[in-house]
Amino acid sequence: MPFALACASHSPVMLNADLADDATCMAVKASFDRMASFIEDFAPDHIIQFAPDHFHGFNYGMMPSFCVGTAARSYGDWATSDGPLKVDEVFALQVLDAIRAGDVDAALSYAMVVDHGFVQMWELMFGRADRYPVVPIFVNCAAPPLPTYRRARLLGEAVGRFARRCSLRILFAASGGLSHDPLVPRIAGASSEVRDRLTGAAALTRDEQRARETKVLAVAADAARGEGPVRPLNPAWDVCVLEMIAAQDWEALDALDTAAVDAVAGSGANELLAWVAASAAMGATGQYRIAQKEYRPAPGWIAGVAHLTATGEQT
Repeated sequence: MPFALACASHSPVMLNADLADDATCMAVKASFDRMASFIEDFAPDHIIQFAPDHFHGFNYGMMPSFCVGTAARSYGDWATSDGPLKVDEVFALQVLDAIRAGDVDAALSYAMVVDHGFVQMWELMFGRADRYPVVPIFVNCAAPPLPTYRRARLLGEAVGRFARRCSLRILFAASGGLSHDPLVPRIAGASSEVRDRLTGAAALTRDEQRARETKVLAVAADAARGEGPVRPLNPAWDVCVLEMIAAQDWEALDALDTAAVDAVAGSGANELLAWVAASAAMGATGQYRIAQKEYRPAPGWIAGVAHLTATGEQT
């Protein structure tokens, strides 16, 4: 059966016209529109999506490297909708079994909470997050210690081998980064108040979430002017890793080090782990052909914005 790949950057302030020039807004919107058309033409039976979380659904109370959701709801941050996603429990459990059979230990959630890291790309393309059935696979990209890039590849390959056995049209998807230095809280050296939030001892209230979003918007406005605390984007690194994925250079991707990625591309750049898992899943179904590869740095959005789609030789 046919397979396809769709990877997209996300940012809390994506498409905010006050933080980027008209040309950037128009180019990125057009890129999302092309990806939406690609997905609609492919017409997946299921999407298997690899994506991070930003301490809304997962925290240091118990932080897995990977987790498969058999049911999920959107938290509703950054103007994304809250509410349930369309998840087939039986199919999700089959995916989990295949991952574990591939010698990759993944956690299980019957009530996963996801945030903009999962749903933003779908809402920007389709206006809703439940257009297609999805199996959400959380990848820890923000809470050290992170999984290695090799483990992310092995995770994806186990999913891809499973997909080859299915009589279904499956889209592998990922969201994240690329170079990206948002305000990510660190537990090391954190105040007791921040530590309680990062461990889940104190839930983030909606008022606190709105206050956090206001703070990020102010930082993004500074970044648009080349000022403030966030580190600048690294377009050269972004283009390099896009080429690695397009070339299926698994050796080079395995060699990436999470601490080094943080140092050269920002605290959110390890969201690339999700891209590696999704592209490795696609690679495990056979060689793939790139259909769309577009990139544009957007400093005010605190992200190197990229879109990558591919089809398999089977199609």
